[in-house]
Amino acid sequence: MRVLLKANLDTEKSNDLIRSGKMPQVVQELLERIKPEASYFTVDQGQRTMLLVFDMQDSSQMPPLAEGLFLQLDAKVDYTPVMNLDDLQKGLSQLKVS
Repeated sequence: MRVLLKANLDTEKSNDLIRSGKMPQVVQELLERIKPEASYFTVDQGQRTMLLVFDMQDSSQMPPLAEGLFLQLDAKVDYTPVMNLDDLQKGLSQLKVS
């Protein structure tokens, strides 16, 4: 299932990683573990935020994927199922409209 992982990073913790020069390494390791099809970086509600779209094969992947974000970045993490256009069209074709 295609999933959007949204991680709001703790400002103090991410400031420390930026000052130490470790932030690029931490982000790269997270991306290598999650293997997103798309990744975006922005600000949401005043916090540095990562948006990662990836294929989750099984819900048991949730803990190992999020732990690095919790432990290294004190992040608030949300998972949301998402669709691309092909997925939407496939779903709409299955509707029975009378």
